[in-house]
Amino acid sequence: MTTAPMPDFPAGFRWGVSTSAYQIEGATTADGRGPSIWDTFAHTPGRIVDGSTGDEACDHYHRYAEDVALLAGLGVSGYRFSIAWPRIQPTGRGAANPAGLDFYERLVDALLDRGVEPVATLFHWDLPQALEDAGGWLDRDTAHRFAEYADLVAGRLGDRVKLWITLNEPFIHMSLGHGMGVHAPGRMLLFDAFPVAHHQLLGHGLAAAALRARGCGPVAIANNYSPVRLAGDTDADRAAGAAYDALHNRLFTDPLLGLGYPEGLGFDPGVVRDGDLAVIAAPLDVLGVNYYNPTGIRAAEEGSPLPFEMVPLAGYPRTAFDWPVVPDGLRDLLVQLRDRYGDALPPIQVTESGCAYDDAPDADGRVPDPERIAYLDGHIRAVREAMDAGVEVTGYFVWSLLDNWEWAEGFTKRFGLVHVDYATQRRTPKSSYAWFRDRVVRP
Repeated sequence: MTTAPMPDFPAGFRWGVSTSAYQIEGATTADGRGPSIWDTFAHTPGRIVDGSTGDEACDHYHRYAEDVALLAGLGVSGYRFSIAWPRIQPTGRGAANPAGLDFYERLVDALLDRGVEPVATLFHWDLPQALEDAGGWLDRDTAHRFAEYADLVAGRLGDRVKLWITLNEPFIHMSLGHGMGVHAPGRMLLFDAFPVAHHQLLGHGLAAAALRARGCGPVAIANNYSPVRLAGDTDADRAAGAAYDALHNRLFTDPLLGLGYPEGLGFDPGVVRDGDLAVIAAPLDVLGVNYYNPTGIRAAEEGSPLPFEMVPLAGYPRTAFDWPVVPDGLRDLLVQLRDRYGDALPPIQVTESGCAYDDAPDADGRVPDPERIAYLDGHIRAVREAMDAGVEVTGYFVWSLLDNWEWAEGFTKRFGLVHVDYATQRRTPKSSYAWFRDRVVRP
């Protein structure tokens, strides 16, 4: 971390923080909410590192007013939260559950009352279990159910949400949830998971159309990106890097921007029907970029089921997740997106950027987290460098407002600007909270 002044950002640049429903809300049986795939997965022995579930999480459902006050104190202009699909449609289809919509209406109105713009993500991985039982994202019908759900939410909140994000990280949901089985729903399909990719993207396009039919916008999607760092210099290494780049970075972006699916990945394209790509490529108002780290790649050993091998990147500080801290990777990624897509690329907002460390209160009850401050300092400067290189970036959201339930890692990884004591639900702003408020948001 440098003590140099933070760079200037344009007036109207959106500074925000992000969360997701299952990770913070709790109240998994309140107000008629149905079960999601993450309820099922978390309650399956052996799936979660510490054996915990999101049943209570951060109890945000009951404590949202306290959390909105934290947002107001932070001074951010945007709060990215997700809406739990099974809280709106307990079985993933049919009429809306009014009590579920009421909760999000209370949240949105509380945000607006405190001068914070609501940024709503419609799907952050918590598919209603009833839809999974019917085939989930492997089934084309789920894309149409998603559009129906989007219409229901837009009908209640469309006049107040300032940015709509359809999907969060469809690559991660496909790869970890359906390719390798380490996230819900726990399928292990490897490259047979392509229908999950296509149906998520089709759902995005159909949901975007439903939102716009309600007069809602702007509309975005939040993709996870990881620039490739080659761990070798052979033609085979370069081919492996290109294959990984196509899978992680292009599979969920090329079709959105009218280029169709990248070739050479070995997917069966049989699920793609006439007209699907046009639906997927409806204009985006914003591209959400979630960035945590680059990926080291080299050629795979002969006989490997994958055309590449992922290798650790040496020489960088590491987070508690053992992820390398590479701020320049964010700058390089943003410039690469601009160079790759040119005029087809919409304005970018960095919709997630953050790090996990083992933060704990000290003897005085304070929570110092200098490593997180250094991480954010470096990544915010990287965004400014990309903007200076001509990339249009209009916002930056920290992951996350609160320490929360971190998917398969349970409560073992802390990403928040605010420490949460999960036994008491006490919130304690960390030193990074004050730094972000005083050095970045309100310098």
